[in-house]
Amino acid sequence: MCPGIVCDDTDDTRTHKIFNALDSICYEFDLSKPIWLDSTIEDFKRHDKARFTQDNFVDSIDFDYLEIHIIEE
Repeated sequence: MCPGIVCDDTDDTRTHKIFNALDSICYEFDLSKPIWLDSTIEDFKRHDKARFTQDNFVDSIDFDYLEIHIIEE
């Protein structure tokens, strides 16, 4: 696995794969898990990507945002 890229070939649901991948990325980069705000969910539904800013984290972050993209083959 390359840093920041998660490949999930399990038979799990798409939603579970997304949550598991986000958990994996947060663990790898030692981040708290972001909160899915309504605006984040809507953007994700429309564009298959989500941007998590400081508003999505309880802890302070030292970067502008964390963005995830779903790439399906």
